[in-house]
Amino acid sequence: MDEREIGLLKAANVPDNVIEHCKTVKEKAAEIANQVKIPVNVELIRVGALLHDIGRGKTHGLDHAIEGAKLARDLQLGEDVAKIIERHIGSGLPKEEARMLGLPPCDYIPETPEQIIVSYADNLTAGNKIIDFDTALLRFKKILGDNHPGIVRFIAQNNEVTSWM
Repeated sequence: MDEREIGLLKAANVPDNVIEHCKTVKEKAAEIANQVKIPVNVELIRVGALLHDIGRGKTHGLDHAIEGAKLARDLQLGEDVAKIIERHIGSGLPKEEARMLGLPPCDYIPETPEQIIVSYADNLTAGNKIIDFDTALLRFKKILGDNHPGIVRFIAQNNEVTSWM
């Protein structure tokens, strides 16, 4: 079932360890999708989760999301998939933060339930290991600092997803 997406990751020169990470994110995203009580497109979540790091075949910087979304558009995978890829980093980046980080000035905040679930599942995955929210939050705080706006967005993302369950 995942062969097509795995093939696309390999063709994009995504390293094997990142492919394993993508498989783990897909597992976590599927688990979340099966627990929420709101309507979601499970197939879109599966494809988006598997391909969320396709841009890592070009770069491992934050811009991997932008590169991955470009590739998804070039491959005509659909705008819904491209948006999941583009908006998965952190818990999303608002336009001003994106600009400060050297990304094209655009809002990269996940908006749809599918975008949010893939971003959240990615945040709950360290390499190919699923971690709980508290562990992920501590990890975020170590990377960003306690008062970073990304921490607030991650907590809000957790609250939103758990409210759907």
